[in-house]
Amino acid sequence: MRIKVNGAEKIYFDYNATTPTDPRVAKVMMEYFTENFGNPSSIHSIGKRAREAVENARLEVMKLMHARESDGKLIFTSGATEANNIILKGLAMKAWKEEKNHLIISSIEHSCIMNSAKWLEKQGFKVTYLRVDKYGIVDLEQLENSITKKTFLVSIMHANNEIGTIEPIREASKICHDNNVLFHTDAAQSFGKIKVDVNELGVDFLTVSAHKMYGPKGIGALWIREGISIEPLIHGGGHEYGIRSGTENVPGIIGFGYACKLRMKEMHEEEKRLTLFRDHIIKTVTETIPESYLNGHPVKRLPNNVNIRFNFIEGEALVLLLDEMYGIQVSSGSACASHKPEPSHVLMAIGLRPEEAVGSIRISMGKWTTEEDVEYLLEVLPKAVKRLRDISPFKGKWEV
Repeated sequence: MRIKVNGAEKIYFDYNATTPTDPRVAKVMMEYFTENFGNPSSIHSIGKRAREAVENARLEVMKLMHARESDGKLIFTSGATEANNIILKGLAMKAWKEEKNHLIISSIEHSCIMNSAKWLEKQGFKVTYLRVDKYGIVDLEQLENSITKKTFLVSIMHANNEIGTIEPIREASKICHDNNVLFHTDAAQSFGKIKVDVNELGVDFLTVSAHKMYGPKGIGALWIREGISIEPLIHGGGHEYGIRSGTENVPGIIGFGYACKLRMKEMHEEEKRLTLFRDHIIKTVTETIPESYLNGHPVKRLPNNVNIRFNFIEGEALVLLLDEMYGIQVSSGSACASHKPEPSHVLMAIGLRPEEAVGSIRISMGKWTTEEDVEYLLEVLPKAVKRLRDISPFKGKWEV
């Protein structure tokens, strides 16, 4: 995808940070800013029209996760971060009353899960952080052995936002349910990219986000299986089934719903195309650039994600060089934590040394990525890596 930034042409390879809003989605949203602008809680005709649009959008989001209305409720939020906070903290408050105080998460969760868990620890909760293997696959044996009578929730992300590894969610949820423990998965990175079916996965809670799949920013959702209750964090007029009060973001909800409708039609073909691009990049880079290695699972990974580490350079320096000299936009990790100087907790969890972790970049593709874009990236990446290695203080091999 080629875009103009301050007059300069840029090629976008950072779709896992955020996606452009599909122009068709933006067009549908516009009338809910200026014409059908009603409050969905109002009982007059303009309000009723807004309510009808919100409920239709809710059904579209649920269709993409293969959820029937009888399966559970979909709660609209401001994004995946809020949804994840609602689940962990809302369930924790309920669990505390039932004398349960143990949470289990994986060691490679998104920062909003990690930091919520750390906050709960400060409130007196106990948290188990599950190990992952060198590919980022969670240790299911440790999961089973870690569950106690005090465990109120297990949260394991569906696909990792940095390394793209897809987790064995169905197996994890079965272990939890066999032990009468609730299970949540953060599907913000997988939803709209690969099939996400709440019943096949067997989850009790699912988090999704619009801006990762060509919808607008500032809107996400939390799906809750029927029969399960949680304590609300935001109190007010009882909106969104009493779980998330506040006037609904109608244009955002409409955009999210329409983005899901488009994904139902277009996702499968895009998945096949991006998988070919992904595998081509991985093979070419690791075979042609010395001391380059794939992070994450070679097969069980998102179709649009490539995370590569290059020895003897810093990933952030490579990100800046690719941007400024070649007009290519990639990232050095999660956009939600890219301002932090320390190595990624995800890359450290899969066993990389700090100097290896900081030499990694993430290349992520999407709807508007072309074969021409991919070939240009493969043409300039070796030049950029060589340029940095020529001036790198990390000469020679690191000691093990």
